[in-house]
Amino acid sequence: MKKTLTLREPDAAAPAIKKKGRGWEISEKRLDALHERAREMKRNPTPAQEALAAALAATDTGGYSFKRKTVIGSAIVDFACKPLMLVIELSGDEDAAFAATRDRSLAEVGYRVERIAADAVLADPDAAAAQVVNVMRERWQERRTRAKPDGAAPRGRAG
Repeated sequence: MKKTLTLREPDAAAPAIKKKGRGWEISEKRLDALHERAREMKRNPTPAQEALAAALAATDTGGYSFKRKTVIGSAIVDFACKPLMLVIELSGDEDAAFAATRDRSLAEVGYRVERIAADAVLADPDAAAAQVVNVMRERWQERRTRAKPDGAAPRGRAG
C-alpha cells in the first residue's frame, strides 16, 4: 500500500507543539536537519537581515540580545530573544498561509511574533531597530505584569 501526503487546509487549527526533550516531539534526524539549515541561512543572510542585525547591535536593548536564525520547535525564525519569548520575522515573499500557521504555533507556546517588512528595514534600519526596541519594552512589561499580578514595579533589566 502506498502512502500519500495530504495537506491540511490553511484555515485548519495550528498543530499543538509540545516541549519534550531536545526537540518538540521532532525526530533527532529532523532536528539535526533544521539546525544545519539554520546554520546555512545564518551564513548567507539577506541584505535586510544584515541591516537589522547591525542596527540592533548598535542599539541599547536593555541587556537582552537576539540570536539570528534560531530553531524553535520545527520553525527557523529570523531573530529570537528567548528570555522575552519574542520573535522578529522579516516579511517578504514567503507564503502568507504558511507564515500564519507558524506564527499561531509559536504563539501557542508563548512566543510573541512581530513582523517587519524587509523593505522598511532596508529603507531605514535604525527606525526598524527602534520599532524592535519598543516591542521589546512592551513584551517586557507584559511578562512582568503576568509574573507580578499585584502591579508592583518589576526589578531587573529595564527597557
